[in-house]
Amino acid sequence: MLAGGGLLTGTVPAVAAPTAVDCAVTWGSLDKTGDSVTSRRLTDVRTGQHECFDRLVFDAEGTAADSIGYTVRYVDVLHQDPSDVVVPIKGGVILEISLFSPRYDPATGQPYPPLPSVNVTGYRTFREFKVTGGSEGYTQAGLGVRARLPFRVSQTANHLVVDVAHTW
Repeated sequence: MLAGGGLLTGTVPAVAAPTAVDCAVTWGSLDKTGDSVTSRRLTDVRTGQHECFDRLVFDAEGTAADSIGYTVRYVDVLHQDPSDVVVPIKGGVILEISLFSPRYDPATGQPYPPLPSVNVTGYRTFREFKVTGGSEGYTQAGLGVRARLPFRVSQTANHLVVDVAHTW
């Protein structure tokens, strides 16, 4: 008797092995741009940490049909627009982010409320974020990054998303 001899038969539930996340990216580190025919007011900025990248999100007024114009590029030094004053930002390199979005109400000339600051302490890739200024319908920001890493820019609904990979 097998059962009486201590040998039991039956099925053992399978335990799935943890799946490894593939963080390989093909984004590159060259300048990224997106066109827009209409200016969009920025209403918020926030960040998030993901397994393969750090994320910066700008929220804008409008609908998903209205794209947000932008240029995102690595620069050696961030010069504040329009004063040309050098803006110090922590990190090995700086991503300059220019958005087709005024910092003031075009109808009244009154400034919009400032965007909130974001704390990126403890992020794997981000070192510091600053909204640095803007002029003539543009908003400029700087994102300090630990090294020149691949990044991508995408839009979903009324959000402009900048992801910077942790590694090549």
